[in-house]
Amino acid sequence: MSNAALKTSYADMSVETLFDEYRRNPSDELKWEIVMRYSGVVRNIALQIQGVYCTFAQLDDIINEGLITLAKAVDKYDPSIGRFETYVAKRIRGMIIDLARQQDWVPRPVRRRAKEIERANAELYSELGRFPTEHEVAERLGISDDEYMDTIASTSMYSVVSLEETLEGYEQISDTGETMSASMPEASLERRELLGALTDAIGSLRENEQIVLSLYYQQDMKMKDIAEILGVSHARASQIHTRALQKLKVMMSQ
Repeated sequence: MSNAALKTSYADMSVETLFDEYRRNPSDELKWEIVMRYSGVVRNIALQIQGVYCTFAQLDDIINEGLITLAKAVDKYDPSIGRFETYVAKRIRGMIIDLARQQDWVPRPVRRRAKEIERANAELYSELGRFPTEHEVAERLGISDDEYMDTIASTSMYSVVSLEETLEGYEQISDTGETMSASMPEASLERRELLGALTDAIGSLRENEQIVLSLYYQQDMKMKDIAEILGVSHARASQIHTRALQKLKVMMSQ
């Protein structure tokens, strides 16, 4: 069959059929047909967290890296673990965050203040037996409520990376549990416990925090669009997002 005929044939196939065919007869043509079907996912995520890499990389560079990550994911994907979109979105975000870590992209004052907020949250969480209010954290830090909210907005992208670092130690357990649960029951059990703890932590968040996380991570929406849905400013949506991530980090660390 000619290349033109192959492309026409692939274009008529569903993604599920393409994956089935790829598993039976792997080829670069089939792999990149699948990759290009999901290229929009790469672009959406790259745009969504542009604040993480805008100081050291261009959008096109990140998209190209994302396509390479996507191609590798096609080979490793197991349909039994869930939807491919969810699987690959996690890996693309991880790739971008890894690049950000390598570049040490967060300005020192922002990093220092973010860590101070994290420490205050953790201390108050232990003392109060609940997550502290924004006013309580501001009071612990010796700053006004307005100063605290401005800081929350400015550290939004740092909080994304920081939570990833907290969960990083469990990532290998998660991947192992996905692919080797039968041969490594301990890893599978730890993965279930981790997911259970994360589910409980998310369930304890305020409704607007859960909505922001769902729209941001499951729907891959940009913060400005989430702000419109919630009827709040872009800065307020970022604050809600950061606050939710801080809570998750404290609870998962505990």
